[in-house]
This record gives sequence, C-alpha cells and structure tokens, in this order.
Amino acid sequence: MTGTMRAMVFHGPGDLRAEELPVPTPDVGEVVLKIEAALTCGTDVKVLRRGHPVMIPVVPTVFGHEFAGTVTAVGRGVHRVKSGDRVVAANSAPCGACPPCRADRANLCEDLLFVNGAYGEFIRLPARLVERNLVQLAPTTPAARAAFAEPLACALGAVERARVESGQTVVIFGHGPLGCLLGMVAAARKARVIIVGKQGWRLERVKELALGECVDATTTDAVDAVRGSTGGRGGDVTFDATGRPEAWESAVAAASRGGSVVFFGGCAPGTVITLDTRRVHYEELTLLGAFHHTPELIRKAITLIETHELVPDGLLTHRMPLAQVREALELTARGNALKVLIDP
Repeated sequence: MTGTMRAMVFHGPGDLRAEELPVPTPDVGEVVLKIEAALTCGTDVKVLRRGHPVMIPVVPTVFGHEFAGTVTAVGRGVHRVKSGDRVVAANSAPCGACPPCRADRANLCEDLLFVNGAYGEFIRLPARLVERNLVQLAPTTPAARAAFAEPLACALGAVERARVESGQTVVIFGHGPLGCLLGMVAAARKARVIIVGKQGWRLERVKELALGECVDATTTDAVDAVRGSTGGRGGDVTFDATGRPEAWESAVAAASRGGSVVFFGGCAPGTVITLDTRRVHYEELTLLGAFHHTPELIRKAITLIETHELVPDGLLTHRMPLAQVREALELTARGNALKVLIDP
C-alpha cells in the first residue's frame, strides 16, 4: 500500500501535531495494521505533559499506545497472521533472554521494546512485537472493546500480584479508568470492592456503572470511611491507582492487619512517602509494586474480553475523531471523561 496517512505526532512535552505521513511498509518479520480503534490513557496525558524517555525514547513519533486493527500488509517471514486478520497488539515486547524474562517476569525486561502509534490511520509493528505480543481476535469482537487489552492486562497483573480472592475486601484509591478496571477484575473474583474518588462527573459515572461501593474523599476522611465500613479492619488488599504520594500513604493507612498494599499508580520521579514502620512490621503489611504487563497477561485479558467475563464498554464515555486527540486528552486530564474512543 502506498500513499499518505493522517497521524498525531509527538514532538516533545506539550507539542502534539497533526501531520500527513507516508503509509508504512513492513520489513522482514513486521506487520502493518489499519487502526480500527484507539483509546486514550492517563499515561498519554502524563507523557504529553512531561515526556517519557523510556516509552518514547525518540521523537518525533506517532503518539498513543492502546489500539486494535486489521492487518493490511505482512513482511517476509510472517506466518502467524495474514492480510485481513483482525488483531490486537500490546504496546511493548520483552526480549525473552534477560534474567527477569527467564524468571517469568517479562514486565521487568531489561530491554523492553515499547511501541507507539495508535493515533494514526496505520501502524507498523516491529518483528519482536509480532512474534511475542500480537494476538488474533474473534471475528465478532468489537475493536473498541479489544483495545482495552493492554490496560486490562496491567490491572490483571496487579490483582494477581496481590492474590485477590473471593470474599476479600479490596479498596482502590483512584476512580480513573485503571482504578475502574482494577475494580472490575477484583469483582470478577468475587471480592467486595470499595472505590475512593473525588466529587465530580467521573465519580458519578463510576456510581452509575455500579463497579463497587464508592467513597467521596472530598466530603469525608477516606481512610476513616473505609475502616468504618469494614468494622474497623480496613481492606484486605488496597491499591493506589492515582500516582499521588498522599494516596500511596492512604492506601497503606487503609490496609488491614496482614493486608497487602499495591502501588499501581506511578508517581513523578523523586517522589517520596512516609511509612509507619511499626505498622508495616508488627501488622505484617505486604507492600507491592505493580508495573506493566506480560505476553501471558495480554492473552488472559483478551480471553476475559472475548468470553464476556469482563465487559469494559461502560468505561467508554466519549468518541472523537483523530484530529481531536489533544482535546480528548484534555477532557481526560480534567476528569470529564474515562476512556475516549479515537475513531481514525
């Protein structure tokens, strides 16, 4: 395929431009997709604001990383997919050879290859991603639903690290899209879910979706409210899904004796928090970081979506054209959207 395509290109913090680019062609082992659906993400908001030398080491680059589409061209040596196949791809691919990869912790790969380009009409996927993190979709799976695979895989990984079980109380600080996905995964495991958020449009939307009990942190002390609704115990598992240090500390404060705390939201570099070491030691709190996903988690997420065990459609609150990606991210940053579907 020849010609040009429309794309939103990241040139650096605050600099996002609409451009016409050549339609990519695949090299050996590579695949080109036509994007059917792309989703906004809170990470995109942060990256647009301050950049990200790991996720976007080279600029300019086409922006966005949550997408699903249809194969339009394959490079020499590609046999797993063919032109016309509907697929979803992760936004990274591990090397498979470093110590973390060999220890089944591919999310911590020492040479993790990140891929961007969801906010364009076409995307070229590198050979390593095609080999490790490209998955075919069932013919009836909507592209907009399939595009949730990447963030859902991240949520799955966090819930699995905490070993959430039926009957536990799970408390989530943060009512954004990933806080909601954490709640949906925990609820699918028959846990009681409490979501802590702040008054406004987004919290009202979460209440409408009935993802769990909601606590408004603007009108009450969230930790007191959690303990009050759990007989003074707190949550068996607490998550931070905000990336704010005060919420990290609240997640620790709201954990029960013997509880687990998962730091899911990434704070700005150099951020520090204060810990009550007595509680951590004598109450045997487990403090866990949770980052990214693995090829196995991507496939688990797609299975959850395609079996309808988890249907994230309610998190899609807006639909906007490709040219309005900046406006979509601004809407998300203000808390007036959960997920925006970008229609190329």
